[in-house]
Amino acid sequence: MSPQADFDKAAEEVKKMKTKPSDDDLKELYGLYKQSTVGNINIECPGMLDLKGKAKWEAWNLKKGLSKEEAMSAYVAKAHELIEKYGL
Repeated sequence: MSPQADFDKAAEEVKKMKTKPSDDDLKELYGLYKQSTVGNINIECPGMLDLKGKAKWEAWNLKKGLSKEEAMSAYVAKAHELIEKYGL
């Protein structure tokens, strides 16, 4: 399969996990997903009161500099790790 096909399949599979992953796992996946699909972060950091938005921004910002291909590969690996841990 192509890296894009692997990525798309993994993105669909993580939505079907039996148990919701931890917040840290979800932030890691989110950051890799955004880096894979958009590239380097391109939005301003949300304000202090938007805790969820700020957490998502930070998760994405941590992935800055990864190429889309590297981010896709890391996303697929993390998705498979979480699927093993939490089940489908």
